[in-house]
Amino acid sequence: MQSNRLKAAPLVLALLGAGVLGGAGVEALHQRAQAAPAAVMAPPATAAATGTPTAPVIANSAMPDFPLITQRYGPAVVNISVTGTRKAATGMNIDPEALSDPFEFFRRFQRGGQGRATPPQRDVPTRGMGSGFIVSPNGVIMTNAHVVKDATEVTVKLTDRREFRAKVLGSDPKTDIAVLKIEANNLPVVTLGNTKDLRVGEWVLAIGSPFGFENTVTAGVVSAKGRSLPDDSAVPFIQTDVAVNPGNSGGPLFNSRGEVVGINSQIYSQSGGYQGVSFAIPIDVASRVKDQIVATGKVEHAQLGVTVQEVNQSLADSFKLDRPEGALVSSVQKGSPAEKAGLQAGDVIRSANGQPIVASGDLPAVVALEKPGEKLNMEVWRQGKKVSVSAQLGNSTEKVAKTEDRSDATGGGKLGLALRPLEEGEKRQAGVGAGLLVEDVSGAAARAGVEPGDVVLAVNGTPARSVEQVRSILATSDKSVALLIQRGEDKIFVPVRIG
Repeated sequence: MQSNRLKAAPLVLALLGAGVLGGAGVEALHQRAQAAPAAVMAPPATAAATGTPTAPVIANSAMPDFPLITQRYGPAVVNISVTGTRKAATGMNIDPEALSDPFEFFRRFQRGGQGRATPPQRDVPTRGMGSGFIVSPNGVIMTNAHVVKDATEVTVKLTDRREFRAKVLGSDPKTDIAVLKIEANNLPVVTLGNTKDLRVGEWVLAIGSPFGFENTVTAGVVSAKGRSLPDDSAVPFIQTDVAVNPGNSGGPLFNSRGEVVGINSQIYSQSGGYQGVSFAIPIDVASRVKDQIVATGKVEHAQLGVTVQEVNQSLADSFKLDRPEGALVSSVQKGSPAEKAGLQAGDVIRSANGQPIVASGDLPAVVALEKPGEKLNMEVWRQGKKVSVSAQLGNSTEKVAKTEDRSDATGGGKLGLALRPLEEGEKRQAGVGAGLLVEDVSGAAARAGVEPGDVVLAVNGTPARSVEQVRSILATSDKSVALLIQRGEDKIFVPVRIG
């Protein structure tokens, strides 16, 4: 499942590492400290004289005992060192030892070979580092998949300074989770919590090894939940403001009760370092992956087979929704569980298995916690009515065809569009059964981002088969219309204000 975005985010989504494997100094940074005891909301008081309600009183809440959490669970957090190889130009005169210096890595990355022919490459040794945490006394450790990617040797160092060679039991790039095993017993372990009870604004704490500084503690608050990132990941990330840096990747995010609620994984950054926004993988998702890896050595993911996007106010007006909420289906994969269940482009999924779908990222969050073969019961808004749809989730490893062409369209002078029906050859080239080609654009449609050469597949969820049909839809629309546009292989709903 993907989340369509019209414009690329201005910041870079980074997996940051102190030292790099496979040419990526990519070590994910994420930290979270979790919720302090919730503040108590007192009942609103009323002014006796005027009857005017006063503001609710919020009682002071004690800070969480971070020193106690660190003392109790810090020994279960480990430092992970990896060695491997990566391709490097033969003429670069790289000192492999220098690659353990993160500042040297970033200097080389920023300098690197502008405007020169690519010289021959060879394999050079590399080093990287990250963090992890022990989840069983017999040495099972969780971390990020990118921390151990392409590693030829993994070493785990405990807080008592003992070191162990680790075996990678399994790794899942889709969720960025890896599970390691060391030969040791009676080890300290963390306590796993759950993300469902985590609240935005709660205190969280991270322990890890930024830049190799072992057992570093940082704290902050939960900034948001269920974040969908533009990296094709189905993970509903936890966003925090905990200070994390290269080397924190794979480390735990604790709540105020000392329970692990996330695994620090990624940041948005323009500099390559922490800039106030970091992301953690929810422990609910990570635990499911860990259990599969320990049991079978591999991971299976459920798949619905849709591409979704956010519903803003303009799209809500176009689809006659009471609120701008839900996951708007912009395309359906051929042969997918979604197609078999009858989902269509233009459907707005409002709930799944009883869980409200407010933002588009809420849908992959629900699917991520299900297994292939399980049922997903959805409430869908379609053509102004509620529809119940049930899909049997598939396995993401199974091959499905490219995104579907069940499309929608748009057009009309009211929008500033010059449209014509697609010819048969154009339909084949675009891979659609129907649609209208945008020959010229101005006015409202141009301001919304529609371009000549785009194909209008649907208007307000109704497939666009003729210019007359589009005009009739526009005649009944007062504020805005939602055009399903195909540009190349991408499809997305574009809200166009007409009122």
